[in-house]
Amino acid sequence: MILLLSIIFYFVSAVGIAALGDRRPAAVAGVGLIPYAVQLAIVAWLWGDGAEPAAIDWVPSLGLSVRIVPGDLNLLLTAVVAGAGLLIAGYSVSYFRDGVKRTKFLALMALFSGGMAGIVASDDLFGLFIFWEITTVASYLLIGFDDEEAPARSAALQAILVTTAGGLAMLAGFVLLVLESGTSTISVLVADPPSSTQATIALVLIFLGAFTKSAQFPFHFWLPGAMAAPTPASAFLHSATMVKAGIVLLLFLAPGFAGETIWSVAVTSVGLVTMAVGAVGALRRNDLKLLLAHGTVSQLGFMVALVGLDLTGAAVAILVGHTLFKASLFLIVGVIDKATGTRDIRRLSGLGRDMPVLAIAGAVAALSMAGIPPVLGFVTKEAALDTLIAREDWVPLLAIAAASVLTVVYSARFWFGAFGGADGTDSPQSVPGGLFVGPVVLTVLTVAFGLMPGPVQAAVGDAVGEKVKLILWPGLKPALGVSATIVAIGLLLYRTQSRWEHSTFARLLPARPRSTAERVYAASVRGLNLAADRVTGLVQSGSLPTYLAIILTAVLAVPAVAWLTSFREGVSLQIANSPVEVALVAVAIAGAIAAAVAQRRMAAALLLGVVGYAVAGIFVVFGAPDLALTQVLIETLTVALFALVLVRLPRRFGADPRSLTRRVRIAISLFVGGFVSVAAVIASSVDHDRTIADRYVELAPDAGGRNVVNIILTNFRAIDTLGEISVLAAAAIGISVLVRTARGRPDSADAST
Repeated sequence: MILLLSIIFYFVSAVGIAALGDRRPAAVAGVGLIPYAVQLAIVAWLWGDGAEPAAIDWVPSLGLSVRIVPGDLNLLLTAVVAGAGLLIAGYSVSYFRDGVKRTKFLALMALFSGGMAGIVASDDLFGLFIFWEITTVASYLLIGFDDEEAPARSAALQAILVTTAGGLAMLAGFVLLVLESGTSTISVLVADPPSSTQATIALVLIFLGAFTKSAQFPFHFWLPGAMAAPTPASAFLHSATMVKAGIVLLLFLAPGFAGETIWSVAVTSVGLVTMAVGAVGALRRNDLKLLLAHGTVSQLGFMVALVGLDLTGAAVAILVGHTLFKASLFLIVGVIDKATGTRDIRRLSGLGRDMPVLAIAGAVAALSMAGIPPVLGFVTKEAALDTLIAREDWVPLLAIAAASVLTVVYSARFWFGAFGGADGTDSPQSVPGGLFVGPVVLTVLTVAFGLMPGPVQAAVGDAVGEKVKLILWPGLKPALGVSATIVAIGLLLYRTQSRWEHSTFARLLPARPRSTAERVYAASVRGLNLAADRVTGLVQSGSLPTYLAIILTAVLAVPAVAWLTSFREGVSLQIANSPVEVALVAVAIAGAIAAAVAQRRMAAALLLGVVGYAVAGIFVVFGAPDLALTQVLIETLTVALFALVLVRLPRRFGADPRSLTRRVRIAISLFVGGFVSVAAVIASSVDHDRTIADRYVELAPDAGGRNVVNIILTNFRAIDTLGEISVLAAAAIGISVLVRTARGRPDSADAST
């Protein structure tokens, strides 16, 4: 239960930060940092304790609940989220000098952290989905943090559309999987996984959700675009948390489904392709953040491929190592941007002399990204290569090795482009010392766990339930030879980049290649906007007759078809009880037709009054004089109002080009009139239960009257009547205000004519 409370604490913190505003910066910083520290302490306390799961019943009737499990894997991933969050939240306090922006960012980050912590600790598919969507919404707000900038808004929209589409597919997969297995509890599901065509379809849908969230090919294009977010957001979302959510989901399901053919083929293939595509993309970028973004895509593909190969231990180890070095690199880029005002490596050079501490931290993080000893990145990658060689998975090994060569190249481009070189840029500006804390701490952890990988090895082994070998010096083994070859080729390519960057093959590559999926997304958005414009132009024509026609057609068409096709009872039709009824109905029909074809406005209004008076006569014939009197009063008042208004309008109806054609109006009128007539006949033919009606008649004297209609309006349905009176009163007040406003204008006289 305490782990669940620590997750809820994030949401409470977000509300508290927003309530504090920018008036108390120290309090905002404290409230923003405390949830991460508290959760880290709780993880340390629960580690190895074997605490019981906690659950909150969400929809008990459907068996849905939010179930939080403090398992070893859950706790390790929670520690990754909280640890990275603590350092990045502290970094953001110094990064944002504007108090309003700092408060806004910390509140959104706490909201996102609560969702991410819920994902990594969930043991229920639908509970996980709720937290999943919280991160989707929060990431949209973080990516579009600078909402006055068009690129930020566009990137945020792109990210939420892509990830939400995948999330909906994933939800459908969850539903199919639950229907097939009978449970939404993940631990129960993977213990006895279903094996059927429906389960396979469910897995494919779940893959779509995981791949879109973790920026896998062909959905990877949203991640580089999301670099429009502030650097702290990029460091948190795109290195430690959001982009890992899909991998976390695959890790949860791997124990039950990793043996399925669809799993090994789809997950491994997508991961390997993504690793290559991301690495190639990083070689084409000169913006440090974009370079790291494409590198992140590549590393995510590496982890996904390992999960597909059922190497969950290696995948989790690399996930931990990647969080440390990639978060550090993003934070370093933020410092560089603050100090120099640019992230373009073509304009950066020689910062190592002016910012030696940052250069050392960047070198360590770049070594870890490239897989060069003695840091954690080398240890974790070496473990993966060693396992692949032992299993003789030669095709994945070659693909990973080839992509790793490119990883070495873009790692070298990052560091030498920013810190190396002799021609330095102008002296960088001074930046707050707090910006150095996060990168330095993450770098120290990268080196410490590289030299002494025992704690990471134990934690990962407990998390995946298998022995994981993380050794700095494994001896002269084939894996070490592969690593050495990767580094040597990568450095050679970097040294000769000026040659191959200007080769014929390189010139054929576009500066910013767009995937087919990105083109489809762009075309879909354009098509949706075009369709919306056309629909809006059609239904918002400015013509009241058109609006009325659309409303009547929409409201009546579907019920009419459903009602008429489902009615199976006989229809009894009584034409009339007396010649008077026939005469009154004939007058009403004639008046309605005459009003419809009238050319003068006043004549049409008077003819509508004739229809109303004829209806009043029908009420008298049927023994309802009170209703007839009400009808006469309403018709008289209506005709009088029409007369007052129509004297200011042209005498004849004019042709409105925006309005509907006469034939269309006649067709709609006939349809509405016919439907109402048929509905009245059908309603009168149905044998209704008269219990309620008889009860009204019996209780009318007790309510103080004998007129049942009046008693219903003023007693039995008094609240409804009060509501109708309130609506009319509000409309009258609005009209009065408009009239007074119009009278106060200098041109009111002209406007009235």
